[in-house]
Amino acid sequence: MLLNLKNPVVFLDLETTGMDIVKDRIVEIALLKIHLDGKEEELLYRINPEMAISQEATRVHGITSADVANEPTFKAVAKTLAKFIEGCDLGGFNSNRFDIPLLAEEFLRADVDIEMKKRKFIDVQAIFHKMEKRTLAAAYLFYCQKPLIDAHSAMADTRATYEVLQAQLDTYQGVEYEDNKGKTSVPVVNDVEKLSEFSAYDRNVDFAGRIVYNEKGIEVFNFGKNKGMPVEKVLNEQPGYFGWIMNGDFPLYTKRVLTQIKLRMMVK
Repeated sequence: MLLNLKNPVVFLDLETTGMDIVKDRIVEIALLKIHLDGKEEELLYRINPEMAISQEATRVHGITSADVANEPTFKAVAKTLAKFIEGCDLGGFNSNRFDIPLLAEEFLRADVDIEMKKRKFIDVQAIFHKMEKRTLAAAYLFYCQKPLIDAHSAMADTRATYEVLQAQLDTYQGVEYEDNKGKTSVPVVNDVEKLSEFSAYDRNVDFAGRIVYNEKGIEVFNFGKNKGMPVEKVLNEQPGYFGWIMNGDFPLYTKRVLTQIKLRMMVK
């Protein structure tokens, strides 16, 4: 089933130096743009991460530091990437928890101002895990009835992700889902906004989940001694907490969100 789109959607996959969204960097990025008329457009870059690629990471994707030594840095291609995804919603496999947060960090490090949170995000893994509970290779075999060739090749994984989502739309058309609160719905429908809502695991304000919305829609901290406390209340009562986070080992996007909240408080 083809996606019913209001905006173009870009499926992405990252190969990286490791799994830490704060410290690790992109070594390969594959983008597959689906236009409103179904036309497909690809963009693929290998990236010099300006740091060593761990042996663990190389065992997964097969890319070594030597392989990317002469490739462009992320900063060199950041504006091209930003233009490619401009006005698009985003999709991927485990993308809400890893690819999109890490990509947002890379854009901030490159001083490219792109507001990621205004987009809709479809995480195909989240749909798969909520409905079937498995991995991309297993999802591809389950939904597309064929083995995934060249797994952990960025473009192969990206194309497989798009094919899996198309098959999910066919498989779960009209199928009800019961969440952990006993609420029943038919969530996997051909609508990017509803797919985005269903594939979200949380109510993050930032990508890393350090700040989330509570049940009343209020921004609260989601870690440490102030977990569950409204951000504005903490910043008012503990003025040093803002500086501690800004000088600490937190994601740049988390710091950006916190700064936006603080500036908003100043103009109230």
